[in-house]
Amino acid sequence: MTIDGTIQLGQGTGPLRGIKVVEIAGIGPSPHACMILADLGADVIRIERPGGQMLTGGGTDLLNRGRPSVAMNLKDPAAVATVLDLVEGADVLVEGMRPGVTERMGIGPEECLARNPKLVYARMTGWGQSGPFAQVAGHDMNYIAITGTLHGLGQDKARPHFPANLVGDFGGGSTYLVMGILAALLESRTSGQGQVVDAAIVDGTAHLNAMTAAFVAGGGFHETRASNLLDGGVPYYDIYETSDGKHMSVGSLEPQFYEEFVDLLGIRESAPDRFDPAKADELRQIITEKFASRTQAEWVEVFEGTDACVAGIIPMSEAFEHPHMKAREVFVEHEGITQPAPAPRFSRTEATLGLPPAPKAGAHTREALAAWGVGNVDELLESGAAVQA
Repeated sequence: MTIDGTIQLGQGTGPLRGIKVVEIAGIGPSPHACMILADLGADVIRIERPGGQMLTGGGTDLLNRGRPSVAMNLKDPAAVATVLDLVEGADVLVEGMRPGVTERMGIGPEECLARNPKLVYARMTGWGQSGPFAQVAGHDMNYIAITGTLHGLGQDKARPHFPANLVGDFGGGSTYLVMGILAALLESRTSGQGQVVDAAIVDGTAHLNAMTAAFVAGGGFHETRASNLLDGGVPYYDIYETSDGKHMSVGSLEPQFYEEFVDLLGIRESAPDRFDPAKADELRQIITEKFASRTQAEWVEVFEGTDACVAGIIPMSEAFEHPHMKAREVFVEHEGITQPAPAPRFSRTEATLGLPPAPKAGAHTREALAAWGVGNVDELLESGAAVQA
């Protein structure tokens, strides 16, 4: 979707071109999911409350890129009727409210599917639509806490470390919401019927963590941080500090990669058998001291381009300029903002970025509603059912 004084549908170039999505604005995973859909070519119209959402909004909120912002007062029956009109011509509706809220507003699954039986009604919550916690407030770390995932995160045996909101909101949340939407869309093409997608962060996070469940089932897995193969429990899969206070990531798991690692690090003669548990602390100390003898830049020069599986840990501002990131154009500048490019990539239907994030909720109300075929836009604006920023 692009803007040149007017909003035009069907401007996306990705594989979802022609798919129309109504987004009932939320925070966190649901806008991230709609960003993905818009990146991949879908026409998404974002319905926000006048004044915008808490914790989101503004011209640099990348989660809101790629689609117009329409401000509507969904307590007004005329606004509700307009949303149902939009739904009638849409393929997908996305909402991220507590269970029962959209039903009370008059835009729940029953009302929407009555207007459009082929609609995919996609719901994003933390706890899910059912269960004893369904109506309880929560955030990312709460959701991943009860799945058994947060307990094992971090290399500090004394306490878990939470990875911002990447594992729950975006890993177990928006990613699974998008998968559910795409699967339901594909099925609807065959059956001619829509359905409700119940995407819960607890469900997706537990599913993401299937490998740990397999380790537990197999026995021998220690439910203590920094005690297993991939959590820093072994010296050759861990993080080490360099002489300038920066860090290197070491992932030399396979024998051939480990052999290259010890040669490049220069510890071939001093390193004990890595498979001897009694020697693990000794090996870790040798690696620690060696990395501490040079700067990160010096070690990067040693390891870069090799199969030792070692990389420098850098902040995002430096990632923008990393040679590999630049060569693949992982980050691009769009409308004056450096941001992640759409992913994944396609050989024929290349995804492109559309509208930049709206500076204010309702920045595109008039143009977007008109583009979606709403005929009484002036009336909606005059009554306050819709608001133009």
